[in-house]
Amino acid sequence: MATITEKIEAAVRENKIMIFMKGNRSFPQCGFSAATVQIFEELGVPFATADVLADPELRDAIKRYSNWPTIPQVYIDGKFVGGCDIVREMYESGELEPLAKAAVGQSAQS
Repeated sequence: MATITEKIEAAVRENKIMIFMKGNRSFPQCGFSAATVQIFEELGVPFATADVLADPELRDAIKRYSNWPTIPQVYIDGKFVGGCDIVREMYESGELEPLAKAAVGQSAQS
């Protein structure tokens, strides 16, 4: 049986863009999670989500794993990027699109 840390590592490794959030892609359970999902949907890149509300162990473990106290948490290409505010700032500055599209193998012009 995999530990919760191993499950987190597998999710981050197996998904080029991984969002640990409250709720899921179709039904975010907080405004920050909804805003984060909306940004990645606007970019048109594939991404995966994990609902920390459905798994209290995951909710605690992801905060320890990243050493980041809030949810959502975004990982791109195996690296922790940050939460909603950081993702929003990167999106608005134009930094996020090329990073996300490079991770999933899309051209930033597409």
